[in-house]
Amino acid sequence: MTLKDALLCGGFSLALPVGQTLFKFAAVNNAKLQGPLLVKLVTNVPLLGAFAWYGLTALFWFYILTRVPLSTAYAFSIVGSGLVPLVAWLVFKEPLDWRFALGYLIMLVGFGVIMQGQQALSRV
Repeated sequence: MTLKDALLCGGFSLALPVGQTLFKFAAVNNAKLQGPLLVKLVTNVPLLGAFAWYGLTALFWFYILTRVPLSTAYAFSIVGSGLVPLVAWLVFKEPLDWRFALGYLIMLVGFGVIMQGQQALSRV
């Protein structure tokens, strides 16, 4: 994996928690809106932003997959998915306990094992 590919995959893993945070902002905003569901959906600016972000990151993911094997690229999503609860805690004050830290540590160890395996395969 080249440095550029690793940076692209890392960027995607950081884009994941941003998107989930936008969807959470949209959900919080939805409770403040009045009217029928369709009106709430089209007037919920954070939701529209979340959908736009989702579309852009889908295109970004497609580009990554033109360069990097899925099995390698997808491993980076572990890192991004693990950041979502941390962002929820920081931004929305959602509760976390020691199990989050332990689980995330296990995920990072798994990511490291996967990356070592990918390096070994690329040498063959």
